[in-house]
Amino acid sequence: MNVYSLDTGLFKLDGGAMFGVVPKSLWHKLNPADDNNMCTWALRCLLLEDAGRLVLVDTGIGDKQDAKFRGHFYLHGDDTLEKSLRHLGFTAADITDVLLTHLHFDHCGGAVVRTAADRLQVAFPNATYWSNQAHWEWAVQPNAREKASFLKENILPIQESGQLQFLTPNSFGASLPMLQNLVFVDGHTEQMMLPVVTYKGRTLAFVADLIPSAGHLPLPYVMSYDVRPLQTLSEKELLLERAAAENWVLVFEHDAQVEACTVVRTERGVRLAETLRLTDL
Repeated sequence: MNVYSLDTGLFKLDGGAMFGVVPKSLWHKLNPADDNNMCTWALRCLLLEDAGRLVLVDTGIGDKQDAKFRGHFYLHGDDTLEKSLRHLGFTAADITDVLLTHLHFDHCGGAVVRTAADRLQVAFPNATYWSNQAHWEWAVQPNAREKASFLKENILPIQESGQLQFLTPNSFGASLPMLQNLVFVDGHTEQMMLPVVTYKGRTLAFVADLIPSAGHLPLPYVMSYDVRPLQTLSEKELLLERAAAENWVLVFEHDAQVEACTVVRTERGVRLAETLRLTDL
């Protein structure tokens, strides 16, 4: 199996929202904010190539939103999902599966494109799109807290395409056999899915919004976006303890500087051990 990291651009979010109750005097050392208190974050995706299948994990924001929307999040950088795929010798038509960790716009926006005729259609015409029943229902009937993150134009065209299927904790192996595990967590949003794979003798976990960046490794560093912050804390603790014990590589979706790292137990809890890139493995 081959595993690739795909950069799809950068965006900005409020530093206070990203670090919750943690004071700026602590988090700004690792994630410096601009004059508007906005920090820069990555929109990193994962690509798994195995046994004739190309599995794309998340899709970034995409480019179909209007200028007003883009201005809210200061989208910038030269990378796009299309460019990153092309750099590896692939096109959208080559993708066989799209695994969406969850349906917030910065994770699934690139799953749907707007055509020249102003129609919405799936970006990957030959792919099966994978979500899960509980999260899908949560997203299409959003609560007031998350409504601005679940955009109908990112979600409904997937269902209308007929390419949507659902995974469960017990069924993912039959559908996506390249996964060692699929961890379901509920702190950030209902039933977010974190893929775990074995690659070159190492265990890789794509930690999505459970641990958005290396700066979020300490347990209290929980985003204000999370619907159940205390549950996030518990879910982080369980995953980090296992990652430290088994020397996992954690791959970050939103860290603009650190692509991946290992962690180690310390007197202060589980902390960063070594930063690395997937090409280093």
